[in-house]
Amino acid sequence: MDIFVAFFRSGMLGFGGGPSTIPLVHKEVVGTFKWMNDQEFSDVLALGNTLPGPIATKMAGYIGYRVGGIRGMLNAVIATVLPTILLMLLLLTSFNKVKDHPRVEGMTNGVVPIVGVMMATLTWDFIKKTKKGFGWKKGVFLLLGSFIVMEILNVHPGIVIGGLLVIAVTISDKKEKIDIQVKGNSESL
Repeated sequence: MDIFVAFFRSGMLGFGGGPSTIPLVHKEVVGTFKWMNDQEFSDVLALGNTLPGPIATKMAGYIGYRVGGIRGMLNAVIATVLPTILLMLLLLTSFNKVKDHPRVEGMTNGVVPIVGVMMATLTWDFIKKTKKGFGWKKGVFLLLGSFIVMEILNVHPGIVIGGLLVIAVTISDKKEKIDIQVKGNSESL
């Protein structure tokens, strides 16, 4: 039931589509229910961005499956899609009557900066956590390099993420030596 509640809340409050729900899903999955840590969530987000289709349903499906199996996946996907369907039926039938009203137009314009702040906050959290994984130099290099490739060279984000995943898999980590004390003697592995 928690899976349904978490994704239904995110779906109801996620004005603007899939990307705007990501910070809300993050808050529910990592903060409220603690089903994942930040690193796991960022991995799911990266993988979800490489696959075709809406990001919200892909993330809901994976997280729901991980937390509750097939039943959890179905609950999460239904909870993600249901608010949209209900709101579309309710609002779109009456929206044409009030779409040109100044208050409705103002509300629509006012939501855009709020979504921008939510995305910036999530981005800043990921940047701060980069220090633990890559360190600042590699993190800033990846951030700037990805920005240049996506914004200046117009490469699709899925291709950039896929390329980074391939690089991460093919480059082997330098293994640190582990010193083990064995009956007073030190041995390195």
